[in-house]
Amino acid sequence: MRASGILLPVSSLPSPYGIGTLGRSAYEFVDFLQEAGQAYWQVLPIGPTSYGDSPYQSFSTFAGNPYFLDLDIFCDQGLLTKEECLEYNWGDDPEQVDYKALWDARFVLFRKAFARGKEEPAMKKFREENRWWLEDYALYMAVKAQMEDRSWITWDEDIRLRRPEALARYREELWEDVDFYIFLQYHFYEQWGALRKYANQKGVKLIGDIPIYVALDSADVWAEPEQFQLDEDCRPIDVAGCPPDAFSADGQLWGNPLYRWEDMKENQYAWWVRRLRHNVQLFDMTRIDHFRGFAGYYAIPYGDKTAKNGEWRKGPGIDFFRSVKKQLGKMDLIAEDLGFLTPDVKKMLKASGYPGMKVLQFAFDSREESDYLPHNYDKNCVVYTGTHDNDTTAGWFETAPKADVRFAKKYLGVRYNRDGAWAFIRAAMASVANLAVTPMQDFLNLGSEARMNTPSTLGGNWMWRMQEGAASPELAAKIRDVTKLYGRAPAPRKAKP
Repeated sequence: MRASGILLPVSSLPSPYGIGTLGRSAYEFVDFLQEAGQAYWQVLPIGPTSYGDSPYQSFSTFAGNPYFLDLDIFCDQGLLTKEECLEYNWGDDPEQVDYKALWDARFVLFRKAFARGKEEPAMKKFREENRWWLEDYALYMAVKAQMEDRSWITWDEDIRLRRPEALARYREELWEDVDFYIFLQYHFYEQWGALRKYANQKGVKLIGDIPIYVALDSADVWAEPEQFQLDEDCRPIDVAGCPPDAFSADGQLWGNPLYRWEDMKENQYAWWVRRLRHNVQLFDMTRIDHFRGFAGYYAIPYGDKTAKNGEWRKGPGIDFFRSVKKQLGKMDLIAEDLGFLTPDVKKMLKASGYPGMKVLQFAFDSREESDYLPHNYDKNCVVYTGTHDNDTTAGWFETAPKADVRFAKKYLGVRYNRDGAWAFIRAAMASVANLAVTPMQDFLNLGSEARMNTPSTLGGNWMWRMQEGAASPELAAKIRDVTKLYGRAPAPRKAKP
């Protein structure tokens, strides 16, 4: 079935409190999606962000980002007052997230809310149902705060290595802080669950995003070091990245710990099964980042300053996906299969049956024919005009090689750069791909100032926010027209008798 959707991070929603939240603007965006004939809302990973503010480097693969908690909902619940929320400066630019302002203010307010709401009866049930990840996460965050936010690999040896007496001592000493972090997760899941229910009632499905790797500085690695390639002292042996190529002489050094795939296979990938099962409870569909890493992964010695000395190693391959499917049943997944794909990756993708990704900004290399050109697609794929790692399409028309831009204009039948973004949108919508997803910046025809992330750079990323009122009825009507024109608009929903 043909459908389309919009990519917009939660953080990019407008709100009066410095960052997008799960409150009014999220519900209004769902309404906008419905009016625009869109069946999907794709977001970036929603976990609590660590150094660099990247959603792909999170303190937990299971927890939600407290910054997304809506303060007005807390006010409605009597946990905060409007006056308290307006006491703080949430940043000077409504189109940019000021993460320092959030850091300085949010947790002060959260502590006030916790003092007033920590006896919430339903929180006990939430704690019991999520004990398998929640207790370790909350303790990790409490100890981390005690250790002046240092990475756990620099903690005192007894708690770093999770010796039972140290765990018991810190649980006793920091019990109130542990309860505080559980309080935040309870409310995150309450707010997220209500939003997802509303979206589904409006005919909108949510697409999530799972990074293949987790951050070294995370509760996941600290709580279950046996899942990762660490030594006896819980230091990484090798870490993740990408080898040198034409774009980067040193390669990319991501620094994430690598999995012990052989050990995981012995217990039927139980950790991953827990992770994916949890994700199904949050989203209707999920994009798996760096899909090729399941076929083979690049391992770099820990401590190296570049990725030059890494080596390729065999991953779990199709056995992983067959095992997961056997345990969890059919899941709606999107395989992020971008970049140079070796035969084993192509074979694994075909055997999995999952749709791969096509990105139009990669299609117009004037030097060669590209698999990303729409006339080369098959139906089982998801086409994007661009992703969070690309420039906006309007920005691409101004910064891409001139020969590529000329090729794109000729292919798409446009004369002016200013018309390029909507030409990309029409090409994606017109393609045979089952699903077409467009970043909101492209529907708004915004330039490079609205770019979300520039890979391999630190600072200035993950900050763009949509202006209040940008998702207007007029824009919804324009999007619905092009969606309907190319057969992607959902059928009218029948009223219940």
